Amino acid sequence: MNRASVIQQIEQYFDQDNFFSDLSRRVSIRTESQIPEQHANLHRYLEDEIAAELVDIGFTFTIEKNPVAGGGPVLIAQREEDPAFTTVLTYGHGDVVRGYDDQWRRGLNPWVLTREGDRWFGRGSADNKGQHTINLAALRCVLAYRGYLGFNIKILIETGEEVGSIGLRELCAANKDRLSADVFIASDGPRIAPARPTVFMGSRGAFNFNMNV
Repeated sequence: MNRASVIQQIEQYFDQDNFFSDLSRRVSIRTESQIPEQHANLHRYLEDEIAAELVDIGFTFTIEKNPVAGGGPVLIAQREEDPAFTTVLTYGHGDVVRGYDDQWRRGLNPWVLTREGDRWFGRGSADNKGQHTINLAALRCVLAYRGYLGFNIKILIETGEEVGSIGLRELCAANKDRLSADVFIASDGPRIAPARPTVFMGSRGAFNFNMNV
């Protein structure tokens, strides 16, 4: 594989606004896992956006019902090229924190991806819809160039990360054979600086609450 040619394809995907278009569509889906009334959008996001793209590049998938009440659905997808190949498991999440629509400044909307100079604004653009959209695009570009990856890949996209990943432990335990892999890459989290890719070797947490005075 000519690495430079694949990178050129990926750059064209970005420069021709295909990435902006894909991410805009995904940002527009209100996948607020903290709001029960929005839970139908969690399944819609996995089915209409993620699964549709994965099937197009040769993946099989299932959307699993969460084993714990109140938890969102989880997509498990796989593309196996050769049992002897290394298997990579990658993770992402399709849910976002609350939009807080009325707290965005004039000209911005959490559900409309907006470009101002070299900055993009939209709920989920940085956490985590942007990351897994980039990952899927990279896979698509490699496959378009040479027709195969050279490794097996499994993808897990959950929809409850912003509420503590309800049921994820139980679901993974029940599907440990389907999720077994040689390498695990969790693509989630910020960069130290925009131009510096960052690898975190740990985890973090946050606590949100509403206060009425």
